[in-house]
Amino acid sequence: MTNITNKVAIVTGASGGIGAAVSERLASDGFVVVVNYAGSTSAAEALVRRIETAGGRAIAAQADISDAMQVARMFDSAEAAFGGVDVLVNNAGIMKLATIAESDDALFDRQIAVNLKGTFNTLREAAKRLRNDGRIVNVSSSVTGLLQPTYGVYAATKAAVEAMTSILAKELRGRNITVNAIAPGPTATRLFLDGKPQEVIDRLAKMAPLERLGQPEDIAHAVAFLTGPDGAWINGQTLRANGGII
Repeated sequence: MTNITNKVAIVTGASGGIGAAVSERLASDGFVVVVNYAGSTSAAEALVRRIETAGGRAIAAQADISDAMQVARMFDSAEAAFGGVDVLVNNAGIMKLATIAESDDALFDRQIAVNLKGTFNTLREAAKRLRNDGRIVNVSSSVTGLLQPTYGVYAATKAAVEAMTSILAKELRGRNITVNAIAPGPTATRLFLDGKPQEVIDRLAKMAPLERLGQPEDIAHAVAFLTGPDGAWINGQTLRANGGII
């Protein structure tokens, strides 16, 4: 683990799953963590208490990332509390599965609003306001390579996130800010597990050569690498943290 002090990280969608694991890992590495959440107030506050009990520093910040004004206010709050922001981890996302033929407008519009527009909103704010020498990590998905049936809309949003990742890395030239993406494979979170029969979960767990589902901590370790000093030369890349599934 690294020993970083006086740096501030915003983690979106941090009240559970990968976001919570990332928040706890970054706090243990010395970051002050802004725990963003949309609706799970009790879970976010419980995470802040766990971080503080372990000796870290964190605050909860409610914001629906699909709303640009709420995103701006979140950055305002972080700057007011801590003087600035150094790291953005774009973890918030939703996954609704259906074939393209059966995907209705509501399914399409909501995933675009959160996964794509929400990521755009936070990237735009970070591009203007992140302190020099900062780090941005977007959470994509290995479905952009697996291209499985029923994942059409979700995979499309994540492919767009990967494109913005590489482009923003070039646009931030001269500020020593890296922009990368993590593309998890099947990971044991509520987002992944909800609605799937056990036989499907077991089959997906066996697909990777390591023959298990990823754990939120596996993804948190990869994020910690990219946000720490050892990841300083990695820029504009998508890291597939998926146990070799693709």
